[in-house]
Amino acid sequence: MTRPRPTPRMVLGAGIFWVIFPTTTIVWGLWIGTAGWLFPVAWRYRMARTWCFLQVWALRALCGLRWRVEGLEHVPDEPVIFFSKHQSTWETMALVTFLPPHVHVLKRELMKLPFFGWGLAAVRPIAIDRSAGRVAVEQMAAQGRAQLASGRCVMIFPEGTRVLPGRTERYRMGGAILASETGRPVVPIAHNAGEYWPRHSFLKWPGEIRVVIGEPIETAGRPPEEINAAAREFIEGAMGRIGGAGAAEAPGERGA
Repeated sequence: MTRPRPTPRMVLGAGIFWVIFPTTTIVWGLWIGTAGWLFPVAWRYRMARTWCFLQVWALRALCGLRWRVEGLEHVPDEPVIFFSKHQSTWETMALVTFLPPHVHVLKRELMKLPFFGWGLAAVRPIAIDRSAGRVAVEQMAAQGRAQLASGRCVMIFPEGTRVLPGRTERYRMGGAILASETGRPVVPIAHNAGEYWPRHSFLKWPGEIRVVIGEPIETAGRPPEEINAAAREFIEGAMGRIGGAGAAEAPGERGA
């Protein structure tokens, strides 16, 4: 399947979005990253969440990018570790709007970005130095335990980077180690956002993104390898059901 030809409305909608996105990022980043430090972290998170709401609704209004969530009832009323597929920028914002308060595990360099990074730092994510190897895993585990103990969930993209639709990368062990050490449930999440907002793409393709949330995976007493395998089985199995439905699938993007 190939992409249809972009329409003038698609180009116009994407253009307007790319005006809204940096403008609101500058405003919110300045506000949260400066005055926001005077308020509790929960307030800063709510402000950041408002920014996320604005982006996904702008995408819906301007680009026709809708979404449907299945399995939200599977999210327990306790701090958990989310394992999500990572294909696009969309999920980094949209998941914040309908999941319980959570922190992302991300590379430390993102917090150095002007405006965006300032606001990001204010909500206290789990920032790690990926080049540090085993030390990075220990950093994530220590910060993750503290966040879970404080009542916040942790969001992990186990493949570590955005992947093209139809592809799978190795699931890294850091999140599974955190789950094994804390005994907190892992909630797996699959979605096909990359078929509508491909990475490095100016255009956003209209349609309905499907988000599928699986039942919690019990982790107490289980080794990290087993936890990772269970999460991967659900996520990639769900991707096999929902993948390939989007108009933005391009030649050469699918593969083993």
